[in-house]
Amino acid sequence: MDTGAVFKAYDVRGTYPDQLNEEMARALGAAFATFVARPSIVMARDMRESGLALSRAFAEGVRSCGVRVTDLGLASTDLLYFASGYLDEPGVMFTASHNPARYNGVKFCGAGASPIGSATGLEEIERLTVRYLAEPARGPLAPLVTRDLTAEWVAHVHSFIDRSSLRPLRVVADAANAMGALVAPAVFAGLPFDLEVLYGDLDGSFPHHPADPLNPANLVDLQRRVREAGADVGLAFDGDADRVFLIDEHARPVSGSTTTALVASVMLERHPGSSVLYNLICSRSVPEVITECGGVAVRTRVGHSFIKQVMAETGAVFGGEHSGHYYYRDNYRADSGIITALIVLEALSRASQPLSSLVAPLERYARSGEVNVVVPDVPAAVARLEEFWSARRATLEEIDGLSVTTDDAWFNVRASNTEPLVRVNVEARDAARCAATLREVVAVLDPTSEVV
Repeated sequence: MDTGAVFKAYDVRGTYPDQLNEEMARALGAAFATFVARPSIVMARDMRESGLALSRAFAEGVRSCGVRVTDLGLASTDLLYFASGYLDEPGVMFTASHNPARYNGVKFCGAGASPIGSATGLEEIERLTVRYLAEPARGPLAPLVTRDLTAEWVAHVHSFIDRSSLRPLRVVADAANAMGALVAPAVFAGLPFDLEVLYGDLDGSFPHHPADPLNPANLVDLQRRVREAGADVGLAFDGDADRVFLIDEHARPVSGSTTTALVASVMLERHPGSSVLYNLICSRSVPEVITECGGVAVRTRVGHSFIKQVMAETGAVFGGEHSGHYYYRDNYRADSGIITALIVLEALSRASQPLSSLVAPLERYARSGEVNVVVPDVPAAVARLEEFWSARRATLEEIDGLSVTTDDAWFNVRASNTEPLVRVNVEARDAARCAATLREVVAVLDPTSEVV
């Protein structure tokens, strides 16, 4: 099988069973066991239909190398990261996050939930996988045990809030038939919130809509229910529930940048003067808010392995990505959607105003949102952008794609690590300038390009 088709910058991901099947999973397991060289690993999976077969094959590969497997069964990715930190064992999560049902994948972490990406071991795991595909490991099988860490994880999540400050709030959570349906009720149990879960049956075929809250079309049902129920807030989880997106009481989506700024303000109130990370496609309002709250704003590349590394280097208390990933120093530097949801609900409980008013001072610029553009030749398209904006005397940076700053707007263009797309994010002083800049960017990328 072609490992190059499934090994990405941060994880392994592909379609089942043509790109990723039991044979590949078994070789991956042996490769991971060899790479980590530890006596035991912890493993979990989401609700995708291929997850059970793939995780079993992976566990067999691990065990054939003499390494014990602790299987958590169905879990969210942030529960798996917690288990890796709590048990101090390398971890493996079978999930394809927001991708369609035919996909599956593997997220890896080292002991203590330390990141594993292309520069921190994934390339070596690929090399070992090729080896084990050619010559499978056949040693005696080490033990496989099952364990439920839900109670320990819920207590850990609750440690991020002051439960005595919470007040009754009406919350609607769209689980999209994915892992949010398992974790949200467990975490909300015993808290003074009226929780309603949409699409709460685990179903990896995603019968109602894809578990991709970045796509506005997938928020429509949640927005409608927030309006109907008069809810204080809506929560939209992705497939493995490590990301969360907010909907305010008017059923208006709150961007990942705004959520980053809101949580940063809370974390800096608790940890004055701390560093806070934000990635380079976040709104310019994020570093402004961090600085205004007395923190040190640190810009990073996109992606969890980069952010976790910088968080370790700087001691940052929190980090946020516009895409809905939020990282916490005291969560083994891992991201968690449900921790973020509770921190926002605590902030809302303390405030004498609705969510829309709470975030209004943080929304200072007009944004395009992430626009995906299909172009036939990505390097040539980006070269045209560089030439066009250099001639306009704009400021150009080549960090994680191309970032361009003009007098009244800025944008970032970067190739997707998981899909054949160029991702464009534009921000400007006002909506008219934002729309005009986006049109210019798309036209220069390729006048015949397809926007998806």
